[in-house]
Amino acid sequence: MMARPLWLCVLGSVFAMLAAPRSASSQDVWSTGNFRWQVSAPLIRADADRLPPADPDPWIAVKDPSVVRYNNRWHVFCTLRNTGSGDGRIRIGYIAADDWANAGDSDWQLLDLTTGYHGAPQIFYFEPESTWYLIYQAEDASRGLRYGPCFSTNPDITNAAGWTRPQPMMTFAPGAKAGLDYWVICDQQRAHLFFTSLDGRMWRSETALDQFPANGWSAPVVALQTDIFEASHTYRIQNQSKYVSLIEAKDAKRRYFKAFVADRLDGKWRPLADSPQHPFASPVNMIDSEESWTDNYSHGELLRAGFDQNLEVAPDNVRFLFQGIDRRDASDDSYGQLPWQLGILTLKSP
Repeated sequence: MMARPLWLCVLGSVFAMLAAPRSASSQDVWSTGNFRWQVSAPLIRADADRLPPADPDPWIAVKDPSVVRYNNRWHVFCTLRNTGSGDGRIRIGYIAADDWANAGDSDWQLLDLTTGYHGAPQIFYFEPESTWYLIYQAEDASRGLRYGPCFSTNPDITNAAGWTRPQPMMTFAPGAKAGLDYWVICDQQRAHLFFTSLDGRMWRSETALDQFPANGWSAPVVALQTDIFEASHTYRIQNQSKYVSLIEAKDAKRRYFKAFVADRLDGKWRPLADSPQHPFASPVNMIDSEESWTDNYSHGELLRAGFDQNLEVAPDNVRFLFQGIDRRDASDDSYGQLPWQLGILTLKSP
Protein backbone atom coordinates (compact mmCIF):
# COMPACT_ATOMS: atom_id res chain seq x y z
CA MET A 1 0.00 0.00 0.00
CA MET A 2 1.35 3.43 -0.97
CA ALA A 3 2.07 5.79 1.96
CA ARG A 4 0.05 9.01 2.10
CA PRO A 5 2.11 12.14 1.25
CA LEU A 6 3.13 14.18 4.27
CA TRP A 7 1.32 17.29 2.99
CA LEU A 8 -1.93 15.33 2.73
CA CYS A 9 -1.62 14.12 6.33
CA VAL A 10 -0.95 17.65 7.54
CA LEU A 11 -3.86 19.03 5.54
CA GLY A 12 -6.16 16.38 6.97
CA SER A 13 -5.08 17.28 10.49
CA VAL A 14 -5.79 20.96 9.83
CA PHE A 15 -9.27 20.18 8.53
CA ALA A 16 -9.95 18.02 11.57
CA MET A 17 -8.86 20.82 13.89
CA LEU A 18 -11.07 23.31 12.08
CA ALA A 19 -14.05 20.98 12.11
CA ALA A 20 -13.87 20.08 15.80
CA PRO A 21 -14.50 23.56 17.27
CA ARG A 22 -17.57 24.00 15.07
CA SER A 23 -19.21 20.98 16.68
CA ALA A 24 -18.00 21.98 20.12
CA SER A 25 -19.26 25.56 19.82
CA SER A 26 -22.84 24.48 19.23
CA GLN A 27 -22.62 22.30 22.31
CA ASP A 28 -20.91 25.01 24.36
CA VAL A 29 -23.86 27.42 24.25
CA TRP A 30 -25.63 25.17 26.75
CA SER A 31 -22.80 25.94 29.18
CA THR A 32 -21.94 29.54 28.27
CA GLY A 33 -25.36 30.85 27.28
CA ASN A 34 -23.72 32.78 24.43
CA PHE A 35 -26.57 32.35 21.95
CA ARG A 36 -26.34 34.07 18.57
CA TRP A 37 -29.24 33.91 16.14
CA GLN A 38 -30.30 34.58 12.59
CA VAL A 39 -33.96 35.50 12.19
CA SER A 40 -36.08 34.35 9.26
CA ALA A 41 -38.59 36.43 7.35
CA PRO A 42 -42.15 36.25 8.72
CA LEU A 43 -43.43 32.76 7.91
CA ILE A 44 -47.00 32.56 9.20
CA ARG A 45 -49.50 35.37 9.75
CA ALA A 46 -53.23 35.90 10.20
CA ASP A 47 -54.05 35.64 6.50
CA ALA A 48 -57.78 36.11 5.90
CA ASP A 49 -57.54 33.99 2.74
CA ARG A 50 -56.26 31.05 4.80
CA LEU A 51 -58.62 31.40 7.78
CA PRO A 52 -62.35 30.80 8.23
CA PRO A 53 -64.50 33.97 8.05
CA ALA A 54 -64.56 35.99 11.27
CA ASP A 55 -67.03 38.80 10.41
CA PRO A 56 -67.37 41.38 11.79
CA ASP A 57 -64.14 40.88 13.76
CA PRO A 58 -61.24 39.92 11.47
CA TRP A 59 -58.40 37.70 12.58
CA ILE A 60 -55.44 39.80 13.69
CA ALA A 61 -52.78 37.56 15.27
CA VAL A 62 -51.14 34.14 15.23
CA LYS A 63 -49.59 33.40 18.63
CA ASP A 64 -48.34 30.78 21.08
CA PRO A 65 -47.05 28.18 18.59
CA SER A 66 -46.39 24.55 19.46
CA VAL A 67 -44.95 22.28 16.81
CA VAL A 68 -43.76 18.74 16.07
CA ARG A 69 -42.22 17.12 13.03
CA TYR A 70 -44.15 13.93 12.25
CA ASN A 71 -44.34 11.86 9.05
CA ASN A 72 -42.17 14.41 7.22
CA ARG A 73 -44.49 17.32 7.97
CA TRP A 74 -44.53 20.17 10.45
CA HIS A 75 -47.70 20.14 12.55
CA VAL A 76 -48.33 23.54 14.12
CA PHE A 77 -50.92 24.43 16.76
CA CYS A 78 -51.41 28.09 17.66
CA THR A 79 -53.64 30.58 19.39
CA LEU A 80 -55.58 32.62 16.83
CA ARG A 81 -56.92 36.00 17.89
CA ASN A 82 -59.49 38.25 16.22
CA THR A 83 -60.43 41.84 17.03
CA GLY A 84 -63.59 40.91 18.93
CA SER A 85 -64.14 40.98 22.66
CA GLY A 86 -66.53 38.13 23.38
CA ASP A 87 -66.57 34.34 23.11
CA GLY A 88 -64.82 33.11 20.01
CA ARG A 89 -62.25 35.92 19.92
CA ILE A 90 -59.54 33.38 20.78
CA ARG A 91 -59.38 29.93 19.18
CA ILE A 92 -56.81 27.20 18.69
CA GLY A 93 -55.90 26.58 15.07
CA TYR A 94 -53.93 23.88 13.24
CA ILE A 95 -51.89 23.84 10.05
CA ALA A 96 -49.47 21.34 8.53
CA ALA A 97 -46.73 21.90 5.97
CA ASP A 98 -43.87 19.99 4.36
CA ASP A 99 -41.42 22.82 4.96
CA TRP A 100 -41.37 26.30 6.45
CA ALA A 101 -41.10 28.02 3.07
CA ASN A 102 -44.71 27.12 2.25
CA ALA A 103 -46.18 27.04 5.77
CA GLY A 104 -47.83 30.41 5.21
CA ASP A 105 -49.73 28.97 2.24
CA SER A 106 -51.46 26.33 4.38
CA ASP A 107 -55.15 26.64 5.22
CA TRP A 108 -56.00 26.87 8.90
CA GLN A 109 -58.41 24.49 10.60
CA LEU A 110 -60.07 25.63 13.83
CA LEU A 111 -60.35 23.06 16.61
CA ASP A 112 -63.89 22.60 17.91
CA LEU A 113 -63.04 22.39 21.60
CA THR A 114 -65.30 24.80 23.49
CA THR A 115 -67.20 28.04 23.00
CA GLY A 116 -65.43 29.44 26.06
CA TYR A 117 -61.92 30.81 26.30
CA HIS A 118 -59.06 28.48 25.32
CA GLY A 119 -55.54 29.03 24.04
CA ALA A 120 -51.77 28.58 24.45
CA PRO A 121 -51.58 24.97 23.17
CA GLN A 122 -48.83 22.38 23.59
CA ILE A 123 -48.70 19.26 21.40
CA PHE A 124 -46.94 15.94 22.04
CA TYR A 125 -47.38 12.20 21.52
CA PHE A 126 -47.81 10.27 24.77
CA GLU A 127 -46.15 6.93 24.07
CA PRO A 128 -47.62 4.99 27.05
CA GLU A 129 -51.09 5.48 25.53
CA SER A 130 -50.13 5.74 21.85
CA THR A 131 -52.14 8.92 21.47
CA TRP A 132 -51.64 12.63 20.86
CA TYR A 133 -52.18 15.12 23.65
CA LEU A 134 -53.01 18.79 23.38
CA ILE A 135 -52.44 20.73 26.62
CA TYR A 136 -53.91 24.23 26.92
CA GLN A 137 -55.62 26.72 29.21
CA ALA A 138 -59.40 26.84 29.04
CA GLU A 139 -62.66 27.55 30.78
CA ASP A 140 -66.23 26.70 29.81
CA ALA A 141 -69.00 27.93 32.11
CA SER A 142 -71.59 25.99 30.11
CA ARG A 143 -69.90 22.74 31.15
CA GLY A 144 -68.87 23.86 34.63
CA LEU A 145 -65.23 23.88 33.57
CA ARG A 146 -63.24 26.33 35.67
CA TYR A 147 -60.19 28.06 34.22
CA GLY A 148 -57.05 25.96 34.41
CA PRO A 149 -54.91 23.39 32.61
CA CYS A 150 -56.94 21.17 30.29
CA PHE A 151 -56.21 18.39 27.84
CA SER A 152 -57.70 16.88 24.71
CA THR A 153 -56.63 13.67 22.98
CA ASN A 154 -56.63 12.44 19.41
CA PRO A 155 -55.28 9.24 17.79
CA ASP A 156 -54.61 11.14 14.55
CA ILE A 157 -52.77 14.46 14.68
CA THR A 158 -53.90 15.30 11.13
CA ASN A 159 -57.61 15.08 12.00
CA ALA A 160 -58.49 18.52 13.36
CA ALA A 161 -62.05 17.35 14.04
CA GLY A 162 -60.87 14.40 16.13
CA TRP A 163 -59.92 16.19 19.35
CA THR A 164 -61.92 15.36 22.46
CA ARG A 165 -63.65 18.05 24.52
CA PRO A 166 -61.41 19.68 27.14
CA GLN A 167 -61.01 17.87 30.43
CA PRO A 168 -59.28 19.37 33.47
CA MET A 169 -55.82 18.06 34.33
CA MET A 170 -56.03 19.49 37.83
CA THR A 171 -58.14 22.05 39.68
CA PHE A 172 -56.97 24.89 41.88
CA ALA A 173 -58.44 25.80 45.23
CA PRO A 174 -60.48 29.02 45.24
CA GLY A 175 -58.13 31.98 45.59
CA ALA A 176 -55.05 30.00 44.54
CA LYS A 177 -53.00 31.22 41.59
CA ALA A 178 -54.05 29.17 38.59
CA GLY A 179 -51.29 30.58 36.41
CA LEU A 180 -51.11 30.32 32.64
CA ASP A 181 -49.14 28.82 29.74
CA TYR A 182 -49.27 25.24 31.01
CA TRP A 183 -46.49 22.94 29.84
CA VAL A 184 -46.00 19.20 30.34
CA ILE A 185 -42.72 17.31 30.10
CA CYS A 186 -42.05 13.75 31.28
CA ASP A 187 -39.08 11.79 32.55
CA GLN A 188 -38.98 8.01 32.98
CA GLN A 189 -41.20 7.98 36.07
CA ARG A 190 -43.26 11.15 36.19
CA ALA A 191 -45.09 13.83 34.27
CA HIS A 192 -44.25 17.39 35.30
CA LEU A 193 -46.56 20.36 34.79
CA PHE A 194 -44.91 23.79 34.64
CA PHE A 195 -46.63 27.17 34.48
CA THR A 196 -46.02 30.83 35.24
CA SER A 197 -48.10 33.39 37.13
CA LEU A 198 -47.04 36.83 35.78
CA ASP A 199 -45.32 37.68 39.06
CA GLY A 200 -41.79 36.36 38.59
CA ARG A 201 -42.57 32.78 39.51
CA MET A 202 -42.50 29.49 37.62
CA TRP A 203 -44.42 26.67 39.29
CA ARG A 204 -44.19 22.89 39.04
CA SER A 205 -46.48 19.99 39.87
CA GLU A 206 -45.94 16.28 39.22
CA THR A 207 -47.74 12.97 38.93
CA ALA A 208 -46.74 9.38 38.16
CA LEU A 209 -46.80 8.47 34.48
CA ASP A 210 -49.52 5.89 35.06
CA GLN A 211 -51.66 8.60 36.72
CA PHE A 212 -51.32 11.09 33.86
CA PRO A 213 -53.21 13.12 32.77
CA ALA A 214 -55.88 13.78 35.39
CA ASN A 215 -54.91 12.08 38.65
CA GLY A 216 -52.34 12.28 41.41
CA TRP A 217 -51.00 15.78 40.80
CA SER A 218 -48.99 17.21 43.68
CA ALA A 219 -49.66 20.68 45.05
CA PRO A 220 -47.79 23.20 42.86
CA VAL A 221 -44.50 24.48 44.27
CA VAL A 222 -42.36 27.41 43.17
CA ALA A 223 -39.63 26.01 40.92
CA LEU A 224 -38.03 29.37 40.12
CA GLN A 225 -38.48 32.95 41.31
CA THR A 226 -36.70 35.76 39.47
CA ASP A 227 -37.36 38.50 36.89
CA ILE A 228 -39.52 36.45 34.51
CA PHE A 229 -43.02 36.94 33.12
CA GLU A 230 -44.76 34.10 31.26
CA ALA A 231 -44.55 31.29 28.68
CA SER A 232 -42.12 28.88 30.33
CA HIS A 233 -41.22 25.99 28.03
CA THR A 234 -38.99 23.18 29.28
CA TYR A 235 -36.98 20.61 27.27
CA ARG A 236 -34.46 17.83 27.74
CA ILE A 237 -31.15 18.44 25.96
CA GLN A 238 -30.17 15.29 24.07
CA ASN A 239 -27.01 13.47 25.17
CA GLN A 240 -26.60 15.78 28.15
CA SER A 241 -27.80 15.32 31.71
CA LYS A 242 -29.49 18.67 31.52
CA TYR A 243 -32.87 20.35 31.07
CA VAL A 244 -33.48 23.88 29.82
CA SER A 245 -36.41 26.19 30.56
CA LEU A 246 -37.01 29.11 28.23
CA ILE A 247 -39.08 31.84 29.87
CA GLU A 248 -40.40 35.10 28.47
CA ALA A 249 -39.38 38.34 30.17
CA LYS A 250 -40.13 42.02 29.58
CA ASP A 251 -37.79 44.94 28.94
CA ALA A 252 -39.87 48.12 28.57
CA LYS A 253 -42.21 47.40 25.63
CA ARG A 254 -40.11 44.55 24.34
CA ARG A 255 -40.58 40.84 24.97
CA TYR A 256 -37.51 38.63 25.06
CA PHE A 257 -36.43 35.20 26.35
CA LYS A 258 -34.26 34.05 29.21
CA ALA A 259 -32.88 30.53 29.69
CA PHE A 260 -32.30 28.46 32.83
CA VAL A 261 -30.88 24.95 33.21
CA ALA A 262 -31.31 22.16 35.74
CA ASP A 263 -30.01 18.63 36.17
CA ARG A 264 -33.46 17.30 37.05
CA LEU A 265 -36.98 18.45 36.38
CA ASP A 266 -37.53 18.73 40.12
CA GLY A 267 -34.08 20.27 40.66
CA LYS A 268 -32.74 23.77 41.11
CA TRP A 269 -32.86 26.02 38.05
CA ARG A 270 -29.62 27.92 37.35
CA PRO A 271 -29.30 30.99 35.11
CA LEU A 272 -27.84 30.34 31.66
CA ALA A 273 -28.85 33.46 29.72
CA ASP A 274 -30.88 35.62 32.06
CA SER A 275 -30.50 39.34 31.46
CA PRO A 276 -31.25 41.97 28.78
CA GLN A 277 -27.51 42.09 28.09
CA HIS A 278 -27.08 38.29 28.01
CA PRO A 279 -30.41 36.82 26.86
CA PHE A 280 -31.52 33.61 25.22
CA ALA A 281 -33.20 35.61 22.43
CA SER A 282 -33.58 39.38 22.01
CA PRO A 283 -32.42 42.05 19.53
CA VAL A 284 -28.98 42.17 21.18
CA ASN A 285 -27.99 38.68 19.98
CA MET A 286 -29.43 38.75 16.45
CA ILE A 287 -26.76 38.90 13.75
CA ASP A 288 -29.21 40.69 11.43
CA SER A 289 -31.11 42.74 14.00
CA GLU A 290 -31.04 45.97 11.98
CA GLU A 291 -32.82 44.33 9.04
CA SER A 292 -35.19 42.23 11.16
CA TRP A 293 -38.96 42.59 10.93
CA THR A 294 -39.29 42.18 14.71
CA ASP A 295 -37.71 43.49 17.87
CA ASN A 296 -39.95 41.40 20.13
CA TYR A 297 -39.30 37.70 20.70
CA SER A 298 -42.31 36.25 22.46
CA HIS A 299 -44.01 32.91 23.28
CA GLY A 300 -41.96 30.40 21.26
CA GLU A 301 -41.16 26.71 20.92
CA LEU A 302 -37.87 24.98 20.21
CA LEU A 303 -38.05 22.63 17.24
CA ARG A 304 -37.71 19.24 18.89
CA ALA A 305 -35.65 16.23 17.88
CA GLY A 306 -38.70 13.97 18.36
CA PHE A 307 -42.40 14.29 19.07
CA ASP A 308 -42.99 12.35 22.29
CA GLN A 309 -43.56 13.36 25.90
CA ASN A 310 -39.83 13.67 26.68
CA LEU A 311 -39.52 16.88 24.63
CA GLU A 312 -35.91 16.35 23.55
CA VAL A 313 -33.96 18.94 21.57
CA ALA A 314 -30.73 18.37 19.64
CA PRO A 315 -28.02 20.57 21.14
CA ASP A 316 -26.27 21.12 17.80
CA ASN A 317 -29.33 21.85 15.64
CA VAL A 318 -31.22 24.59 17.44
CA ARG A 319 -34.16 26.44 15.92
CA PHE A 320 -36.83 28.43 17.71
CA LEU A 321 -40.33 29.14 16.36
CA PHE A 322 -41.57 32.37 17.94
CA GLN A 323 -44.14 35.14 17.69
CA GLY A 324 -42.81 38.56 16.80
CA ILE A 325 -43.74 42.14 16.06
CA ASP A 326 -41.91 45.42 15.62
CA ARG A 327 -42.62 47.78 18.51
CA ARG A 328 -42.99 50.60 15.97
CA ASP A 329 -46.13 48.80 14.81
CA ALA A 330 -47.37 48.30 18.34
CA SER A 331 -48.29 51.89 19.31
CA ASP A 332 -50.13 51.68 22.62
CA ASP A 333 -52.36 48.74 21.73
CA SER A 334 -52.82 46.01 24.29
CA TYR A 335 -51.02 42.71 23.85
CA GLY A 336 -54.19 41.02 22.61
CA GLN A 337 -54.72 43.51 19.79
CA LEU A 338 -51.26 43.31 18.25
CA PRO A 339 -50.74 41.63 14.84
CA TRP A 340 -48.30 38.94 15.95
CA GLN A 341 -46.65 36.79 13.25
CA LEU A 342 -44.46 33.70 13.43
CA GLY A 343 -40.83 33.38 12.42
CA ILE A 344 -37.88 31.09 13.15
CA LEU A 345 -34.55 31.78 14.81
CA THR A 346 -31.60 29.62 13.75
CA LEU A 347 -28.63 29.29 16.11
CA LYS A 348 -25.34 30.42 14.58
CA SER A 349 -21.78 29.68 15.64
CA PRO A 350 -20.22 32.37 17.86
